[in-house]
Amino acid sequence: MNIIEAIILGLVQGLTEFLPVSSSGHIELGTFLLGVKAADNLLFSVVVHAATALSTVVVFRKDIVAILLDLLKFRWNEGTKLAMLIAVSMVPVGLVGVFFEKEVEAFFGGKIIFVGAMLMVTATLLTVTHFASKRSGEVTFGRALVIGLAQMVAILPGISRSGATICTALLVGVSRENAARFSFLMVLPPILGACLLKVLKFVKEPAMAEGVTGGVLTAGFLAAFLAGLAACVWMISIVKRGKLIYFAIYCAVVGLVAVVGGLMVGAR
Repeated sequence: MNIIEAIILGLVQGLTEFLPVSSSGHIELGTFLLGVKAADNLLFSVVVHAATALSTVVVFRKDIVAILLDLLKFRWNEGTKLAMLIAVSMVPVGLVGVFFEKEVEAFFGGKIIFVGAMLMVTATLLTVTHFASKRSGEVTFGRALVIGLAQMVAILPGISRSGATICTALLVGVSRENAARFSFLMVLPPILGACLLKVLKFVKEPAMAEGVTGGVLTAGFLAAFLAGLAACVWMISIVKRGKLIYFAIYCAVVGLVAVVGGLMVGAR
């Protein structure tokens, strides 16, 4: 992997992590088109995911600080409740990450036909949500669990995490503003947890950094961080204005192209 490839993949990761188009799916398509070997992508994946997590922290820094201050009061309050809601939403994806890591990894590795099909599933979900009636509710513990189940399904490449969680929140009755806020805050623990697991794996298997230089990692990090900042702010505005249908069209087109292209080149 060279610096140009790192910048391209970093931009793809940063933009698609927050926009409802599936970051994992686009990374899979990007690595396939660029011909980047999977072995080169392991450590790089940790770095760009950490960059997008940092961009989330920057955008929601006031909310995060408020939650931490409320937790330090050691009593039930708004911040404590939000932290518990996020914890509940993490249960499904946490269980899958702990007990089914190898099974999930089997869906990655250049399976662009599968990625394309999942992008079309994302397009369908976005379309259904676009035509659903507007809601005004808050996130409850029951809703948090359902949203968490959506995040679990979004582990699959091609299923947008932000799209799945925001759309699910809207469909179960959460307001647009609350849906976007909760979706972006709930992603922080899983991303940081996944990064920690990858770092531990790297410590045991240093060979995973083969072919990746410090310059490549730095370029990818900066590209993902800056793109993530822009995409996060933009996505919040998009959800509030109810313009998810445009991304449904995009996902459907890219998904169809991926499936047809995969069939033509004989990919899986």
